[in-house]
Amino acid sequence: VTTFSILDVEIQEIEGGKTLFGDSLTTFPMAMVILDPYTLESSWILDTADRVLSHFQGADVRVAFVVAGSDPEGAASFLGPLSDRILTFVDKDKKLVKELSVKSLPSFAVVRQDGSVLGLAEGWDPNEWRDLAGSLAEMTSWSRPEIPSGDDPAAYKGTPARGTVNQVIPADVELIEKVIIRFAGDSGDG
Repeated sequence: VTTFSILDVEIQEIEGGKTLFGDSLTTFPMAMVILDPYTLESSWILDTADRVLSHFQGADVRVAFVVAGSDPEGAASFLGPLSDRILTFVDKDKKLVKELSVKSLPSFAVVRQDGSVLGLAEGWDPNEWRDLAGSLAEMTSWSRPEIPSGDDPAAYKGTPARGTVNQVIPADVELIEKVIIRFAGDSGDG
């Protein structure tokens, strides 16, 4: 029996190189903010996420953005200059999101080198993000960032992590074609 774990998930760096998620954890755990570039909710948290991840850049942890459901070009467009300053991965098929059992985006997650999850804060709940940042600070003997700060948005639930408005399944295409054909046929006969 073959087992599959979070360490086996293939992710793509924004520069285009693909790697296994586990290969990114060989030396340090990873703190990441997972975003959906197609929602306002993820855009609202960019400044906060930048501040939190930047705070930990000097600690014994890798920090990264994970842009779910997008390609590298879309991720770069969404993050702008943030993708130049902070390691950025693309989880186009949301396999990492699935393995982490993320239900809502944006999310803040910390994964240890063995693939175990130290914590996951879903949506923007300042208390959950603060608690997870505190656990990470304790694990890395680092200071904890101020969460929330005066510039952070009000708390919100986020959006479903595995749903997407851009995904069309084959059965939907067939149904859409039938509807188009039916209406096209009805429109000329008045």
